[in-house]
Amino acid sequence: MPRTRREKSRSGIYHIMMRGINQQTIFEDDEDKTQFLYTLKKFKEVSKYELYGYCLMDNHVHLLLRETEESLSLAIKRISSSYVYWYNEKYNRCGHLFQERFKSEKVEDGRYFLTALRYIHQNPHKAGIVKSIFESEWTSLREYTLKEKLVDTELALSQFATNKKAAVDLFLKYMMEENNDKCLEYEVIVKPTDDEVREYLKNLGVESSSSLQKMAKAKRNEILSKLKKQKGVSVRQASRITGISKSLIQRIK
Repeated sequence: MPRTRREKSRSGIYHIMMRGINQQTIFEDDEDKTQFLYTLKKFKEVSKYELYGYCLMDNHVHLLLRETEESLSLAIKRISSSYVYWYNEKYNRCGHLFQERFKSEKVEDGRYFLTALRYIHQNPHKAGIVKSIFESEWTSLREYTLKEKLVDTELALSQFATNKKAAVDLFLKYMMEENNDKCLEYEVIVKPTDDEVREYLKNLGVESSSSLQKMAKAKRNEILSKLKKQKGVSVRQASRITGISKSLIQRIK
């Protein structure tokens, strides 16, 4: 069945979500997130898009941007291809990382522009990852209060006041408002900490990685199968904690 054509935004502004294939983790650590932001900055200069907001979660990304000289699809292709190449080199892997087609929605009026931006900035808080929107290091919110490095803040702030300080104060008040905004919805998978995974293994009778490695193959594989089914546990994390190779864990059903 042919894909439906992506609807064109009259304003050129889109709320975009890039997802890991099969809900796969796309950021294992802060270095990965830093690299993705570097990639956004690099291709902002190439594709000439305007970036108004972003949020990096472990298995997906939200962006609010406006296409200008280059099409949205080509700009996102540049970003994803560059990051995936870097990611695959770092983790000695090959193949796709992002779900093939990114999701997008048109943003054609000022009210919804601010709604989408608030939704993006509140994403980590609503997912229960942070207690306050100001705690997250990986959204664009701080660029609206500090010196902007990547994000174009003028359009959003101009909708609140002409005076910069007054605009920032009103903007932050709006960003903090409780709401039931529904934009591009996606299940957020919060990764358990290594200590939480170790505690789970202890509840299965595994006192240490060495004790797991010494178990009979059938029993060991049964435990690894249960571990893989735990929400948010990646093969890489399971391998790191158990000392068992990623290739072996990947083969276990």
